[in-house]
Amino acid sequence: MNFNIPNGLIILSGIGQIFTALIYPYIRHNVFDWYTDVKQLKPLNQEIAKTYGRYIQGLNFSFGLIAITLPTHLKEQTPLALAVTGLIAAYWIGKVATQVAYYPMYEIPKKKLFKIGSYFMNCLFILFAVVFTLLLAYNSIGFFNL
Repeated sequence: MNFNIPNGLIILSGIGQIFTALIYPYIRHNVFDWYTDVKQLKPLNQEIAKTYGRYIQGLNFSFGLIAITLPTHLKEQTPLALAVTGLIAAYWIGKVATQVAYYPMYEIPKKKLFKIGSYFMNCLFILFAVVFTLLLAYNSIGFFNL
């Protein structure tokens, strides 16, 4: 089985991941009023929650930067390409699974912009999961000679 993932699709995915990193503070503040909820936690737990938020933002940005700057290297079928695409695929598959399993229980504010935005963001998360799962499959086929 031989297939090719276009560099343009990988780069588009990278741009989307950087977009999610940049839009993340807006979503926390304006959609979820996140800091109001975080202020109800003990001070140490507030800092832990903020730190994890920054980790998420940093990972999204970093994964996007990798995709934009190294699309060909992500398809080299080397151990490193396999590891990196596996990590990013697992991250986004986990995000999509969490989105499906837990987020429907909560209400997004009723503004039309937020509703459209939630569909758009979910489509982006699915795109990232699909692109990196395809890259993982491609790298696995080549690396393991399947």
